[in-house]
Formats: sequence, C-alpha cells, structure tokens
Amino acid sequence: MAKNLDIDKLVVKAQGGDTEAFALVYDELVTPVYRYIFFRVENEIAEDLTEDAFFKVWQNLKKYKKGKYPFSSWVFRIAHNLVVDYYRKNKVIEEIDDRMADPSDHINPEKQTNIKLTNIRLKKVIRKLPDNYQQVIILKYINELDNKEIADTIGKSEGAVRTIQFRALEKLKSLVVEDDGLF
Repeated sequence: MAKNLDIDKLVVKAQGGDTEAFALVYDELVTPVYRYIFFRVENEIAEDLTEDAFFKVWQNLKKYKKGKYPFSSWVFRIAHNLVVDYYRKNKVIEEIDDRMADPSDHINPEKQTNIKLTNIRLKKVIRKLPDNYQQVIILKYINELDNKEIADTIGKSEGAVRTIQFRALEKLKSLVVEDDGLF
C-alpha cells in the first residue's frame, strides 16, 4: 500500500459523505483486499466478496473510530469475516480453480505458463494451511504488510504474528515438499 496517501484524513472526509475521498480509499485498498480474498476462495467468488467487503465498509464507515488499529486493519477484518461467512454458509470443500488471472501479459508465453502454474500450486498449498496461517502468509508475503499491520489486523501481538509466521512457513515448506516441490 502506498504510504503517501493519508488514509486517516480521507476516511474522515468519507465519513462526512465525501464520495471522492472514499473512492481514493477504495483505490488504495482494493488490490490488497482482493489479493487477500483471492488466495482464500475460488476466483469467481473473490471479486464478489471484495465488492461485498467495500460495500460493508461504506455502510459501516461512520461506525469506524480511529484508535489503536489502522483503518486498513478494520477493512481486512471485514474481508476476513466475509470469507469465514462464505465458508460457513456454503460448507465448501473446493478444488483449486486452474483459471488464475495472470497480470503479466507482456512476458513470453513460456514464462507466463510457468508463473501461472506456480501461482496455481501456491494457492492450492496455501489453502491447505490452517486459517490463521493462511491469514499471516497472505498478509505478509502477498500484500507485503509489516508485522505491526498484521498484528493489528488479526488482533494478536507482533510476537504472536512472528510465531505464527514461523510455524506457517514451516508448514508451508512441508506441504510444498508433499506437493512435488512447488519451488
């Protein structure tokens, strides 16, 4: 996420009804929220849940109070809850969808294929992890949040995040070996 926008000021404006300020907040957060959701659900569902997340953010914006946690943590918490609700409602045990979007259209076909296959395998392996491991791995390595931001998002201490991250990486490594050496 870009650090040059003052999200807090934009949120205050958006809480006052400034739709342009909310649009800037949306533009800043939509990609990381989508990535977070994408690695946890089927591709077709990820877009819908991302839309639902920002709809809920807009609906509940006036309830948000700046405090201990940053606004982005509040948004990720909403996204997380939607993912949990999705699985509760659908009791889904899904197979990996092999149709992953590849943002790198400009590179050669062989490299595109390798990237796509790696992303498919990575998504498959990540989804085998326990929920809290998935959260930390996606927030840290896909969305590139720091440990403080992750701690704020999941409601744990930075030390707990480091522990979860270490355990998640160990588990991920063992799953990758089981999955024929993803890397």
